[in-house]
Amino acid sequence: MASLRDIKTRITSTKKTSQITKAMEMVSASKLSRAESNAKAFVPYMDKIQEVVASIALGSKDVTHPMLVSRPVKKTGYLVITSDRGLAGAYNSSILRLVHNLIKERHTSSDQYVIIAIGRMGRDFFRNRGMNVISDITGLPDQPNFADIKDIVNKTVGMFADGIYDELYMYYNHFVSAIQQDVTEKKVLPLTEIASSNKLTSYEFEPSAEEILEVLLPQYAESLIYGALLDGKASEHAARMSAMRSATDNAKELINDLTLKYNRARQAAITQEITEIVGGAAALE
Repeated sequence: MASLRDIKTRITSTKKTSQITKAMEMVSASKLSRAESNAKAFVPYMDKIQEVVASIALGSKDVTHPMLVSRPVKKTGYLVITSDRGLAGAYNSSILRLVHNLIKERHTSSDQYVIIAIGRMGRDFFRNRGMNVISDITGLPDQPNFADIKDIVNKTVGMFADGIYDELYMYYNHFVSAIQQDVTEKKVLPLTEIASSNKLTSYEFEPSAEEILEVLLPQYAESLIYGALLDGKASEHAARMSAMRSATDNAKELINDLTLKYNRARQAAITQEITEIVGGAAALE
């Protein structure tokens, strides 16, 4: 049986842990509010650029672009968005498990796929398993700007144009609410899944639709990746907030159990001391 000192030490250390997890929960809640606002603020831009791209790509049969055309798939690219730090519940493990299983099912050789990792957790996970990570970026801020990922995003889109891979899939956590984040798979390239707009907006393009599409399509693909990153950051803060809240609740429950155990042990020790005193007094009579 643990001594009173051991139990007291465990109670003290658990209280300190509870204070840390509570502070981390509050920090994540603060970051979540801003990250959610950033993700929602980006939606109107995405809707508008998709509307314009759809208007050009689907409105004219004469307009073509390599990024709109499917080609025989010899190599697949996987863009995986994770966090740089842990303590976020199942935020990272759910994505990594899904991508790892999909790669094992779809490919028999590492020559058939490449991985672009955004986040240290994803980079380390795939590298430790000897998987083909050709590009990565870590150390992104909690509220990233497009400039922070411009290089890797441009490189990712450029590799498709250069024929390094023939299709690109993106995996991230979609933010639904503070307690729900859904692992999402999205095909980024080729852009064959552009939804047509129901709006009756008419556009006139100058100098020509082809020249505008040449500039707009890479920007649209880059925006898809940046929007997913903002969505993933909001999900990360929400997942970490929920994980730290659960850790705090578990710590409080453990403290209550240890306190009860401490009181019982203390009561037993006092009873034992009283019994020994009474027994000693009776022996002297």
